[in-house]
Amino acid sequence: MKRNSAKILLVAGFIACGLMSCDKNKILSPNYEVTSQQVYSTFTGYSQAMAKVYGAFALTGNEGPAGNGDIAGIDEGTSDFFRLLWYANELPTDEAVIAWGDPGVPDLHQMSWSSSNVILLGLYERCMYQITLANEFIIQSTPAMVASRGITGANAATIAQYAAEARFLRAYQYSVLMDEFGNPPFVTETTPIGSVIPPQISRSALYTYVVGELKAIDPLLAKPMANQFGRVDEGADWALLSRIYLNAQVYTGTADYANAMTYASKVIAAGYSLIPNYDNLFLADNAKNTSENIFSIEYNGNNIQGYGGTTFMTHAPVGGSMPSANFGISGGWAGVRITSSLYNLFPANTNTTFPTNGNPDSRAEFWTQGQSVAINDVTNFAQGIAVNKWRNVTTSGAPGSNINFADVNEPIFRLPEVYLNYAEAQLRSSSTPDANTIKYIGLIRARAYASNPAAGLVAAGNINLDFILDERARELYWEGFRRTDLVRYGLFTAITSDSRSNWPFKGGVSGGTSVPSYRNLYAIPVQDRAVNPNLKQNPGYGN
Repeated sequence: MKRNSAKILLVAGFIACGLMSCDKNKILSPNYEVTSQQVYSTFTGYSQAMAKVYGAFALTGNEGPAGNGDIAGIDEGTSDFFRLLWYANELPTDEAVIAWGDPGVPDLHQMSWSSSNVILLGLYERCMYQITLANEFIIQSTPAMVASRGITGANAATIAQYAAEARFLRAYQYSVLMDEFGNPPFVTETTPIGSVIPPQISRSALYTYVVGELKAIDPLLAKPMANQFGRVDEGADWALLSRIYLNAQVYTGTADYANAMTYASKVIAAGYSLIPNYDNLFLADNAKNTSENIFSIEYNGNNIQGYGGTTFMTHAPVGGSMPSANFGISGGWAGVRITSSLYNLFPANTNTTFPTNGNPDSRAEFWTQGQSVAINDVTNFAQGIAVNKWRNVTTSGAPGSNINFADVNEPIFRLPEVYLNYAEAQLRSSSTPDANTIKYIGLIRARAYASNPAAGLVAAGNINLDFILDERARELYWEGFRRTDLVRYGLFTAITSDSRSNWPFKGGVSGGTSVPSYRNLYAIPVQDRAVNPNLKQNPGYGN
């Protein structure tokens, strides 16, 4: 089973770029005396360079601060951005357990990670690497720089839009660092190149920066659904703003639910709509789900090959009695499952027919045959319910282009999240759901219960914050939201009177146990602090 080693087919446009020094953690002058003059000398070169900024989301590789060596204990298969994000946001929660003992992985579900955890280091460095790529593109894309290379007219205007998109991708990566680590090092295109050691930015200051950037680039981006597939537009910008504003109290100590509602409403008013069938959201031809998927990471089984991303999502949940052919893959990795806490949020299955399992809620894409609900041994794949939400087959049932690597794109923003952002923000502002909240919940539930609409109806009096948290789990499970949601609800660390604050093996105990509140935030990796004296550790993790 090749769940970690990786084979990479690089896309066009991979270039040399300015990175931070491994041994000094300093910002070094990019080696572009020759390379950048070649790469950025033409409009085609700019387009290829932009392909790298986007492609870094899907490609694997151990990009430490200098991008020139492996992170100890983590290999290329694990270094894909989404796989790392998934580990960090799903494994410590009630939504997932994993059978493997790979370095750093068991500590996440046990909630016993340290500042030396290699998975968290990988996520941290991956974000910083992608920020560095964006910074370099922005530096090379100023109007003066573009004009000096003789690029004018429509091509110059396109490059200006590329630069706005690079700013969005950088802001998105900073939003991830803000959510996961709080106080990362901070560099932009204006940071002096030379022997500058990156300063640390506070979580609240980073919040102000990210929000300001997203608002500044709003008029520079393509209109919603008007850009090339796989590129960001205003819809993605507004969706990210809605997400960040919903979590403002966590990030800054001051809530801003009004803006969360405002930007969610802007997305909704832009004309997005749900696709009819939930089952088709994470299939090999989901590139056509453009009405619902606002921005996605693109994967292609023949052109981008690695063991992260949706290759991980299609292979890791398959094992035991699950026939690989049903999932369009060569074989399963028998790794990840859900806990009873998530399984019990859905109605009971009435049979084991693939893929519906007879569940009236079509989002319950679970494989129960040969699996137990109870988990006594997390290393035993048969304990815990398996998931068939991601499948490398098309809507017609045909396998993807490559049975070893998935064609499934991974949505970063979907319309249902925006609906739920609005609903939660509105209910945090008023205990009574307004007409829009009732409407948006109704749309989500109508699709989920399309085969039995009456079963999906929810009375307005039952739509409250507790319901929204459960509905987020039902709609968005395994999409990288759960840790953030539980932190926002105050349920991630302490066990409270709310039963959702406890789950099997929370804190490494079979019946669950509280963990210290400092674990609401991950540690700044000790490896980076060792080379950057500007970085102070987050409370609880020592000096």
